[in-house]
Amino acid sequence: MLDSLDFDLTPYAGFDMAAYVRRTYCSWQDSGWRSLLVQRFDHAPRAEDLPMPAVADVHVVLCVAGDAVMRTHADGNSTRRRWVPGHLDLVIPGREIVREYRATAALRTIQVHIPAATVDRAAAQLGGAGPDFEALSDALNAGDPVVEQVMRAMPAAVSTDDTYAESAAAFLATHLLTKGKHHCLPGPEHAAVRAGIALMRDRLAEPLTLADIAAEVHLSVYHFIRVFRAETGETPHRYLSRLRIERARRLLSSSTLTVEQIAERCGFASPGALSSAFVGQVGVRPSVYRKI
Repeated sequence: MLDSLDFDLTPYAGFDMAAYVRRTYCSWQDSGWRSLLVQRFDHAPRAEDLPMPAVADVHVVLCVAGDAVMRTHADGNSTRRRWVPGHLDLVIPGREIVREYRATAALRTIQVHIPAATVDRAAAQLGGAGPDFEALSDALNAGDPVVEQVMRAMPAAVSTDDTYAESAAAFLATHLLTKGKHHCLPGPEHAAVRAGIALMRDRLAEPLTLADIAAEVHLSVYHFIRVFRAETGETPHRYLSRLRIERARRLLSSSTLTVEQIAERCGFASPGALSSAFVGQVGVRPSVYRKI
């Protein structure tokens, strides 16, 4: 039972949703689910000082279309993220935030609310300390193809049995908590890795060098490589390359942009450079992948 959510209005009771979004799917209304709320929204092209009241559930947002620079203000801090298809965002439970953005392409999201009780049960089954939502948010922001694919598929689910929704909620909670457990480097080094990943995502189309990233997070190149690998299991270069290929894959699947345009948007110097990196990671050329 979703005690933290309001069936008639959305989790944000009293919030003027119509001024900012148009809801095109709601699992409660369209599928009759009660154990998981899934919504799909078309967003207004811009918003300023958009207050988002705190909710108890775990709220995950997946951008499925558009391009926007999103600024989020919470607890006196501000973050800047570029929202493009595939970007994932987790709102910390119990935290009020204020968002502002301007989209350069029509913005669409799928949003999932996992009940607090479901998350608590999953955490108890996994054992150890309670959920570290900060670490979980950082891990998800770095990308997660499992969560992305599950969320993309949910609005197309044909089951109206709430057992289906309950199972999906339990799976997502367990997956997220497990991911968050293994994404925890303490202290300023953890913050440096987070900042480095954010910089990669925000400047993916630019000729970003390792020296540029290390300088931005105030670490030497050698030290940044070491702490980055300790937390992510990858070198910064490989991580950045994977982010670029992931964006290229999404653009090949969801847009009519040419390979040359995609190479430019993903930070590759030429279509040939994109093709070489794409074959190395995916196994086929971009033109072949688009036809699959």
